[in-house]
Amino acid sequence: MQGFTIIDLVILIVYLAAVLFAGLHFAKKEMKGKEYFKGDGTVPWWVTSVSIFATLLSPISFLSLAGNSYAGTWIMWFAQLGMLLAIPLTIRFFLPIYSKLDIDTAYHYLELRFGSKGLRVLGAVMFIIYQVGRMSIIMYLPCMVLGSLTGISVNLLIIIMGVIAIIYSYTGGLKSVLWTDFIQGSVLLIGVTFALVFLLVHIDGGAGAVFQALTDGQKFLAADQPVFDINILKDSVFIMIVGAGFNTMGSYVSSQDIVQRFTTTTDTKKLNKMMLANGALSIFIATVFYLIGTGLYVFYQQNALPPAAAQDQIFASYIAFELPVGITGLLLAAIYAASQSTLSTGLNSVAASWTLDIQARLSKKELSFEKQTKIGQYVSLIVGIFSIVVSMVLANGGVKSAYEWFNGFMGLVLGILIGTFILGAFTKTANTFGAALAFIAASAVMVGIKYFTPAGAVSIWSYSLISIAVSLAVGVPASIIWRKLKNDTSVPAPDTTVYRK
Repeated sequence: MQGFTIIDLVILIVYLAAVLFAGLHFAKKEMKGKEYFKGDGTVPWWVTSVSIFATLLSPISFLSLAGNSYAGTWIMWFAQLGMLLAIPLTIRFFLPIYSKLDIDTAYHYLELRFGSKGLRVLGAVMFIIYQVGRMSIIMYLPCMVLGSLTGISVNLLIIIMGVIAIIYSYTGGLKSVLWTDFIQGSVLLIGVTFALVFLLVHIDGGAGAVFQALTDGQKFLAADQPVFDINILKDSVFIMIVGAGFNTMGSYVSSQDIVQRFTTTTDTKKLNKMMLANGALSIFIATVFYLIGTGLYVFYQQNALPPAAAQDQIFASYIAFELPVGITGLLLAAIYAASQSTLSTGLNSVAASWTLDIQARLSKKELSFEKQTKIGQYVSLIVGIFSIVVSMVLANGGVKSAYEWFNGFMGLVLGILIGTFILGAFTKTANTFGAALAFIAASAVMVGIKYFTPAGAVSIWSYSLISIAVSLAVGVPASIIWRKLKNDTSVPAPDTTVYRK
């Protein structure tokens, strides 16, 4: 058990320097206006695909997926299969709309569909508050884990992570973010796959012992975990797959950090390849993490547990105390990389949403491309510094539980946006009044379910289905009534719904 050595520290520093250099390299061409937020059209689809993968896979997932499998079963793995539902639905219905409209942001769609600046601003505000909270949490948690394993100051780790992400997000815009995400995602894929192979080689019985634990030891699915329940409000494998599918589709369709990747091209073939490759990578890496978790369960039945062997730290502890010197530094850099890619994506997406959805909509004068770029850069800088400060407060104070409640609440409200997008895309009748009322109703229902019903009474995996159902049940009738009262015979703008006519 050598732990984190000087060699590992050197590798970690070299890696971070290489990421910063790469980000600055791709920032050589000065980006102005929408190029800063959408790229210059030269980034290949496969780079963007890995960037989506790196964005969706937060470091919290990196640490918790293996931990879940180690301490329990593979039940949460089935949530990854929701992509088999989310990706076809997104490709079939939403990507053609976004491509034809050539949208600037996710919430640009709401303005085009409903003719409402207010809905666009509302969507952007919800996303920005949620994303700032998410960035702070994502900086704080992995740095706490790495700090305990490496002995490096948590505050120093947070500052380094934030400063590097701010520098290349500020200077190069989305193009720098996409390429550095590609590097980070590639390191993560290669490193984690190596860790699995190394682990299997050092288990008595190898892969056979792991698969025996999955079958005989009920590590795959416990006997009391139902596969299907006709009551969709109850937990089951079926509702987990379906619910996670709609949750993921919500990210693909209504979350600016993901939709921003779709705005890099209007070529639907490239968009489809982007989505399919992202789905394959995500399911592959989730399976690897769960195999690692079960492998660790078997390994630590045969060997002594390492220090800091808490559930969510078990994989990081294995990396620090079992992997060869040098590989440890690279794998811990991969955890750090997962944080940094999510952070840089968050900074650029918040800058884009603030500039294009809020400031440009509320400004009386049209903003020049130079002005848009400057605003985006200043927003990246300010939000980055703010997120660093909040992360350091979390690391040194006792506000974790309150902040997680706040972040969870905002995530819930943001998730409700998918109902508004589906209302707009799948109905010709829905208008601004109906969409606004649907958003309010869905928010009220979901807050009531989450915070005012007994724990476990409603499966969290049914939240998205309930939100969509409420949005449609309220939005459609409200729109019809409003149209009759106002004698409104208007129709949606071309290409804003799934209907061709």
